[in-house]
This record gives sequence, C-alpha cells and structure tokens, in this order.
Amino acid sequence: MQVTVHAAKTHLSKLIEAAHAGEEVVIAKGKLPVAKIVPIPQGRFAIGLLKGKLTGPGPDFFEPMDESDLALWEGAP
Repeated sequence: MQVTVHAAKTHLSKLIEAAHAGEEVVIAKGKLPVAKIVPIPQGRFAIGLLKGKLTGPGPDFFEPMDESDLALWEGAP
C-alpha cells in the first residue's frame, strides 16, 4: 500500500496496524516513495538460553587473578 504524506498523517494508527499485520506501507511525497513503515520484530528474552550448551568450569570471579592475567587486564604489554 502506498499513501501520501497527508494521508499518512491522517491515518497513522491504521497504517501502523496494517504494517503490524504484515502489509508493506510506503509513504510518498507526490508519487516519489520516501519512507516505509515496517513492524519491529518482537523477540522474547529467555533466561538460561545457553544452559547446558557451555562446557567447562567458568572463571571464579571471587578468586585472585594470577599475575600474568592481571597484567593483561591492566593493559601491560
């Protein structure tokens, strides 16, 4: 669907619903297309997404670092 800027201002909420439903909505100045309304994908955040996929022990952040790791962390060559 292609609409003019004036029509887009008048019917913005309807155009947003159309885009959300999967319709391509193009806004034009005269006959020249200048913008497109597209839906933003709605992903769901999942805690534990990588649970069971990572192996090996992770770093223990409460233990002191050895000197070579500490030097790298502090930017020493």
